[in-house]
Amino acid sequence: MACMLVLASLTLCGCAAAPPASPPGAGENGHSPLGTPFSDEHYGAERVAPLIFDRGDLGLGTTVEFDRLPTASEMYDLQHVYAISHVVISLPAWPNEYAALDVLKFPPTGCDVIVLLPGYPPSRGASEIWNLLGSPVHIVMLVNGPPADPNVFRDLNTMRGLDRVIAEMQEPSRSGFERLQRPLSFRRVVR
Repeated sequence: MACMLVLASLTLCGCAAAPPASPPGAGENGHSPLGTPFSDEHYGAERVAPLIFDRGDLGLGTTVEFDRLPTASEMYDLQHVYAISHVVISLPAWPNEYAALDVLKFPPTGCDVIVLLPGYPPSRGASEIWNLLGSPVHIVMLVNGPPADPNVFRDLNTMRGLDRVIAEMQEPSRSGFERLQRPLSFRRVVR
């Protein structure tokens, strides 16, 4: 019996001391060439696309995410996605031309289109082009605090599709957002 315990403990110690085996196809550093889906590197440090949850919606639904504006054929193909309810488009920057937004005119039937925009619009024109869309698009802005120029709120308050501004701040405060006439939320990321 003592011999079995010694043999079992030696086996466990031997297994514990050995480094874990690298998966097939792993590089020199032991990481998979495809990366891991749980790292920030996989999505990029600036990924803002969240999962969309509507507590009032208890039905079956599919969310399709894009990290760019989809093409016209991709928007058309969404008609064939089973139980599609949301299309979330997370843009890396504000579009400067209306022609780029033309693809959003024809969303799938019964589907919400939610566009996530980083920061404040770089110009008045960048915010005004969203008013030219005939179809309803829900715009959510993710900002790092109040703008340097409070006159930007004049442009934001006239954006028809702007549903919400989310300010990512260590210390949430309404100070600096007094002129904003849209819902304001705060986000604090703990890493």
